[in-house]
Amino acid sequence: MTVTLSATLAANEDIERRRRAGERVLHLAFGEAGLPVHPALRDKLAAASERNGYGPVAGASGLRAAAAGYWTRRGLTTDPELVVCGPGSKSLLYGLLLAIGGDIVLPMPSWVSYAAQADLVGSRPILVPAPPGEGGVPDPDRVAAEVRRARAHGRTVTSVLVTLPDNPTGRLATPATVARLVEVARELDLTIISDEIYRDLLHDPALPYTSPADLAPERTIITTGLSKSLALGGWRIGVARLPANGHALRRRLLAVASEIWSAPAAPVQEAAAYAFGDPAELTDRIVRSRRLHGVVARAVHERFAEIGARVPVPQGGFYLYPDLSHLRLGGSAEITRILLEEHGIGVLPGHAFGDDPSAARVRVAVSLLYGDTAEERLAALSSPDPLQLPWIAANLDQLSMGLKELSLVRHGAVRERHPALVPAPCHG
Repeated sequence: MTVTLSATLAANEDIERRRRAGERVLHLAFGEAGLPVHPALRDKLAAASERNGYGPVAGASGLRAAAAGYWTRRGLTTDPELVVCGPGSKSLLYGLLLAIGGDIVLPMPSWVSYAAQADLVGSRPILVPAPPGEGGVPDPDRVAAEVRRARAHGRTVTSVLVTLPDNPTGRLATPATVARLVEVARELDLTIISDEIYRDLLHDPALPYTSPADLAPERTIITTGLSKSLALGGWRIGVARLPANGHALRRRLLAVASEIWSAPAAPVQEAAAYAFGDPAELTDRIVRSRRLHGVVARAVHERFAEIGARVPVPQGGFYLYPDLSHLRLGGSAEITRILLEEHGIGVLPGHAFGDDPSAARVRVAVSLLYGDTAEERLAALSSPDPLQLPWIAANLDQLSMGLKELSLVRHGAVRERHPALVPAPCHG
């Protein structure tokens, strides 16, 4: 088996290398939340820094109780004994794939690690497009057809994964689509894994949100973490909510966890337990964060729309998924190369998310546009009009210029090398 570096991490390293070499590159390729750690969380982590024991494989009881409370406040009564913690929801997903077994249905496009992890555990993913205008949930009727076809050929298909709201499209599946998928899952006896790590970052909190666990608690697993809502990606902590009848699954998942990560880091668990309690200062931080993500994502959406790209309006998280096929400059790999090498704009190609390589769709993350320092990012969080901040305005201007130059290629215009690619002059 050949294992390659995650496309998101590889792109991040490449762009950082280019920046160190003096290139001006607008970093729209990495899904990091791009915001500072809240001081209250730093204090909790520091206070627990002497805790250096392994702890329970399932996670500390305080964290499991806090996570159960988090879901209960969102309408999903949760038993702490059916909460399992891990070093990130990514690790928990890998453990779940091993514990469940069989092949899995994934949305197309979907986050790069889903299919990669399925390959690592020997599960053959079945990619099914989302309904038009939606994202994160594969078209339920096509799921039914594909699962029946796969089973007719002797395959064991056991699960389907959804993301609410979605990475890479930034869209939220409608309650009707989720309800229909639940019907299909019941008909075909599929376990649903619902990745809800962006749930608290819906740009409009009044947007109707339905988790599969609201409708099918007996067959839905939810995973989440704090890397997006509270920008704790580097702290590596995640939680999984297992179904009410999930005690056997819990035993299998803990067996896997015991051999891979033993237990999440104890000090981080203390801080996470505080965060999952929804204290007022962290709730306020999340409100500010989702507002900032939404404002900047819509501004980036406008700039892609100005050059004729087909791009759904983002609804959650900090992602967009524009289609630049109208420019006829090649598929996703080629358009990504042109954007980076000729216009100083770093994005990810759609084919990394399982999409058709011939389609010129790319994943755009806006969350590294908020500033280069903690002071700038905090100013963006508190600004009544973050688009007017000089550094954010400059980033958006660079994006507009690069995209307009890109669109000129379609019309045969001759251009000089983009100044973003000229190394910065040496002084001294």
